[in-house]
Amino acid sequence: MKTLSFCALAALVALAAPAQDADTCAAHHAAVDARGDAVMGFDHAKTTHHFSRTPDGGVIAVSANDPSDTASRDAIRGHLAHVAKMFAAGDFQAPMLVHGKTPPGVPVMKDRKGSIRYSYEETAAGARITISTADAKALAAVHDFLRFQIEDHRTGDSLEVKEAARDGN
Repeated sequence: MKTLSFCALAALVALAAPAQDADTCAAHHAAVDARGDAVMGFDHAKTTHHFSRTPDGGVIAVSANDPSDTASRDAIRGHLAHVAKMFAAGDFQAPMLVHGKTPPGVPVMKDRKGSIRYSYEETAAGARITISTADAKALAAVHDFLRFQIEDHRTGDSLEVKEAARDGN
């Protein structure tokens, strides 16, 4: 069963009840951005998130927008190195704090933490976490989690499952 993003659901409600407007969606995204800046330790406006879904899992990549912004680059690296360790331990508190709720997929990812691998890697402008699993149930959960991230962070990344690009970002 596919889940709807907050804004997709808000759009459906707005169609049914014209009194609803885009303010609800804008407020939600502003709150995600503000909580994200606090939890992640870097400014979302100075960085770019990318999420991709791959045949065996997916990738979370964050980079500083300005190549000379070493403060953002270093904060990204510190955050993602920490997140990779937290996720491997079944700790998903950071995305729960950023999004204000438990993202889809998290309960299964916690339950099947032993069958999911999180590999941290530095890139020229930041870092990435590659997520992989051979467990079909865990894979579906990882894909649900990453779809939610794409939608709630408004990255514009493809929702299609495809091989990860190795472009250094």
